[in-house]
Amino acid sequence: MTQKMVLAIASVFGFFAVILGAFGAHAFKKILTADKLASFETGVKYQLYHALVLLFVGMYFSMEKSTEKTMAWFFVVGTLLFSVSIYFLSFGEYWKVNLKFLGPITPIGGLLMILGWALLFWNVWKR
Repeated sequence: MTQKMVLAIASVFGFFAVILGAFGAHAFKKILTADKLASFETGVKYQLYHALVLLFVGMYFSMEKSTEKTMAWFFVVGTLLFSVSIYFLSFGEYWKVNLKFLGPITPIGGLLMILGWALLFWNVWKR
């Protein structure tokens, strides 16, 4: 993964987090229950947080070391698994589709994000 790719993914994550947050605050309020909307908003928050950390990572690290690349991949894949699974789980009831099989995907994404933060600490410490 290159610096340019990390920064591009950060911008895409941020772009969609703002759009999804706006939909959640307005349009989705009308169709989701309060608890499903709260879950959806959690996915949006974590996506935005990790867009920002990827922005930092892309600007601060050269992406030449394997631990830097692995850190970035953990953040990217973890965010996708965590947030996207929450988005789908939030809409399962509305769509009248059983998406509960996605439930175990969310904590895997969370674990990858945690590992990304651990590698961020490691990479900063070793610098």
